[in-house]
Amino acid sequence: MSGHVSNVRPAPDKVLTQIADYVAKHKIASKDAYETARYCLMDTLGCGFEALEYPACTKLLGPIVPGTVVPNGAKVPGTRFQLDPVQAAFNIGAMIRWLDFNDTWLAAEWGHPSDNLGGILAAADWVSRSTKKPLTMRDVLAGMIKAHEIQGVIALENSFNKVGLDHVLLVKVATTAVVAQLIGCGYDEIVNAVSQAWVDGQSLRTYRHAPNTGSRKSWAGGDATSRAVRLALMALSGEMGYPTALTAETCGFYDVLFRGRRFACRRRRALATLLHLVEVGSHMCRDRPAPHLDRNHRRRALEKRQQQDAQHVQIAVVVVR
Repeated sequence: MSGHVSNVRPAPDKVLTQIADYVAKHKIASKDAYETARYCLMDTLGCGFEALEYPACTKLLGPIVPGTVVPNGAKVPGTRFQLDPVQAAFNIGAMIRWLDFNDTWLAAEWGHPSDNLGGILAAADWVSRSTKKPLTMRDVLAGMIKAHEIQGVIALENSFNKVGLDHVLLVKVATTAVVAQLIGCGYDEIVNAVSQAWVDGQSLRTYRHAPNTGSRKSWAGGDATSRAVRLALMALSGEMGYPTALTAETCGFYDVLFRGRRFACRRRRALATLLHLVEVGSHMCRDRPAPHLDRNHRRRALEKRQQQDAQHVQIAVVVVR
C-alpha cells in the first residue's frame, strides 16, 4: 500500500518568495540603472519599429479576430492596433525580437532581457488607460530593471539550453512577476503568478537548431511575455498558485525538466544585469558576463553615448496599414 500523502499546503518554494520579495519590496535607487534602462528602452523600440518593414513579422500582428478594437486597450507602437494586454504583449514582443538585434545577456544561459518589454509595455499602457491611477514611465523603467535582474541573475549559473529548454522560459517568469506587480497584485498573488509560470509548459529549443531552425525563434519571446501577462491577470482575479512548483517530487520543475537539479544562485550582486548590457557589445563577451565597471566608468560611457546620439540620431516612423 502507498504511504499517506498530506494535502496540507507547504510554504512556497524559496525561489518563488525571493522573486516576489524583490518585485514587491525592493526599491530601485540607482540613477545609472534608470539611465541605462532608458537607453535600452529606446534601442528596443527601434528594433521593433524596424521589424515593421518585414511582412514575415507584420503578418503575425494585430488582433486574433481581424478588425477587433479593444476599448481602453493597449496600443501597439507603430501600428493602428489597440488590443487586449495579452495580445498586445505578443505583438510588441514579436516586433522587438524579430530582427535579433535587441539586447543580449551571455552567461550560463543566454537570452534577451528586453523581450520582457512586450508584456511590461502592454500591461502598463492598458492599466493607464483603464484605471484612474495611470502609471508613469519611471514605473515602466523600474519594472524593466527588475525583469532584467530576475532573468539575468537566474541565467548566471543555470543553463536551460543544456536540458533542451529555450531561454524564453525566463522571460515568462520575469514578465509574470513584474506585470503582476504593475497591474496591482498583492504579495501572495505575485507568488501565485510566478508559480504558474514555472508550472506552465516550457518551450523547447527545437526551433533554434538544425534541421528544425525556423521563424518561431523570432516570436518565441513574444509568446512567452504574452503568456506571462495572461498568468498575472489570472492571479489578480484570485486564481490559486502552486507552492512547490519547483521542488515537488516527481512532478515539479526540477524533477521533470531540470534533471533533478536545483538552481544555483550564489551570485547576488545588485543590478548585475542591466548595467552590463551596454558593455556586452564592446567587450565581445560570448561566454561570460561583462567585467564589473565602476560608477565613473559607466557614467563616462553613458555621456559618450549621449554625445554620439545627439550627432547621429535618425528617427523612422512606420505605420502598419
